[in-house]
Amino acid sequence: MRILITNDDGISAPGLAVLERIAVEVAGPDGQVTTVAPAFEQSGVAHCINYARPFMYQQIGPNRFTVEGSPADCVLAGLHQVLDGPPDLILSGVNRGNNSAENALYSGTLGAAIEGALQGVLSIALSQYFGPENRALDDPFEASATHCKALIERIVAATPQVQPGYQLFYNVNIPPVAAASVKGTRIVPQGLRPGLGFHTEQMQSPNGRYFLWIRGGDQQVPTAPDTDAAVNLDGYISVTPMRADLTAHDMLDQLGPIAT
Repeated sequence: MRILITNDDGISAPGLAVLERIAVEVAGPDGQVTTVAPAFEQSGVAHCINYARPFMYQQIGPNRFTVEGSPADCVLAGLHQVLDGPPDLILSGVNRGNNSAENALYSGTLGAAIEGALQGVLSIALSQYFGPENRALDDPFEASATHCKALIERIVAATPQVQPGYQLFYNVNIPPVAAASVKGTRIVPQGLRPGLGFHTEQMQSPNGRYFLWIRGGDQQVPTAPDTDAAVNLDGYISVTPMRADLTAHDMLDQLGPIAT
């Protein structure tokens, strides 16, 4: 296999090193793994692209490149500048922290997978949930390192080759536990942590100016049963198939009376 990998935590992130090792195993001895990752952390940029200004990219090693842009920029650079043809698979991550529930909408990790799907390439975003059980481990990514290879292979084998309309991409979240404590894998929808979205917190600098920090909610609060964060906190890997179609299909018929 030919695999393109990226992330939103940046080229030096430990989760990217984990994903590079996983990708080499998935690609096989005759495969090729190419890394195109942001030069600096790009967490929270979602599906942002820098189409109003140019951005620098450079090669820093064999099949390793950095981009001064977003994860979606990295995918575009990888597909249209670095590689000489489309890869078989795009992997994004392994993110430091979960992208379950509403986090998925802000995630640069998923932004890369969205762009990959829009470009017609099967794409998987992988995130390692953090919590009390794994944060203090020598390797908090050990559950991802242990379980992701086989899971990626199963997803690739199960995905239809021909898809109508918007292409599938996958949001995978690894639970906040040690590798041996992972209970299995669940295919579940995206959840919501009601009332736990992002907010601002004001701070004052020594020179008297005011700044705002963005703060998130408690990540150890489960979503509704049988949704992503709920199964993650119960020790399961969540796999959520997604498409970039934002249409509220359930409302199309209900809004019929307003048409003229």
